[in-house]
Amino acid sequence: MTIDVVDLREFYSSRLGIVARRLINRGIQSRWPDARGDRVLGFGYPTPYLGLFRDRCERCIAFMPAAQGVLKWPTARSTLSSLVDEHALPLPDAAVDRILLVHALEMSDDPERLLREVWRVLAPAGRLLAIVPNRRGVWARLDNTPFGHGRPYSRSQIADLLRRTWFTPTAWSEALFVPPLGQGWLLRSAPAWERIGASTSMPFAGVHVVEATKQVVRAQPVKRERIRLIPSLEPSLVPSPTPMQADEPDAPPLLR
Repeated sequence: MTIDVVDLREFYSSRLGIVARRLINRGIQSRWPDARGDRVLGFGYPTPYLGLFRDRCERCIAFMPAAQGVLKWPTARSTLSSLVDEHALPLPDAAVDRILLVHALEMSDDPERLLREVWRVLAPAGRLLAIVPNRRGVWARLDNTPFGHGRPYSRSQIADLLRRTWFTPTAWSEALFVPPLGQGWLLRSAPAWERIGASTSMPFAGVHVVEATKQVVRAQPVKRERIRLIPSLEPSLVPSPTPMQADEPDAPPLLR
């Protein structure tokens, strides 16, 4: 189930959305503290988080799936966002160094096909960072946020999905331990919730922050079967007839 881009914008404009963005940004920065000189692509609805890289990386663009819709980003500069088909990204092979997936895997009708397309445009040894709702978390059970829509994942499900699509999970963390409620006192205590949840390894975080690298499978040459050449046989020579046989061509052999 895909959420409309207008609903996503309204959520991130709310107090709860602002707190969620700050907490997830901490998880992203802990994995990618510096993307200087890299080409960064965000897919899904990544614009609340791409501000971490826009001014330091070589290039930063945002792709949004056609079923969701697209918004101009950034609002005060030249547009860096585009509406795309999630199964046919308008990029050549190995075009970007890092890809950030937000509101993408859980909203996709075919996440395996989406990840294979992501694998195609990611450079060898490129890095993927996916923000995925936690199946065991409270955020996935309430539909007042975008993280409560679509299909949530457990850690083992994400790992299996990544390995099937030629990625190797390398790092895990969680975010959004605070309940998804809009009360002011609860939102003010969100940093404390994050510290307690991270230090005690609580399994009820709202989202997984999963980093993976691209597997470049080395092609194995096929062993060519040796063809055994069989020499052609020379035709045997037929002995020429004797003079007697030449005079009596119709004589039976026993009378010769």
